[in-house]
Amino acid sequence: MPVLNPTRAQFEAMLAMPADQPVYMLNLLRFREQADYGERTDQNACSGRAAYARYGAGIAEILKGVGGRPVWQGDGQLTFIAPEGESWDECLLVRYPDMAAFQAMLTNPDYQAQTFHRDAALLDARLVITHTALVDFPAAD
Repeated sequence: MPVLNPTRAQFEAMLAMPADQPVYMLNLLRFREQADYGERTDQNACSGRAAYARYGAGIAEILKGVGGRPVWQGDGQLTFIAPEGESWDECLLVRYPDMAAFQAMLTNPDYQAQTFHRDAALLDARLVITHTALVDFPAAD
């Protein structure tokens, strides 16, 4: 079953996580072939991947403002160990200085104003929150 947003219980569990250490968000993304903007007529037709790029561009400064940064992105090639038929178009790893920074981004009205691009873009998604990394990736140039 496709999932695009957290349930209430998942959101509450995220709020209960320790807020004082770096977190890494692993995003698994499956794009729509054609973005679905529904009733919105102010958006030009585009692919789901292009709509997600609009979302990324729209939140870039907000992400930076809370101290977050993408550390790795890759196109999905093969889902090797997964349920039959599960596949992902893109994997993205984003670092935040702490959970409070991630929460600040989510509640920022300017961020919320951009999420319609994400919703239009995605057919399915997963977001895995981790607190530890074997290495601390350097900032992107």
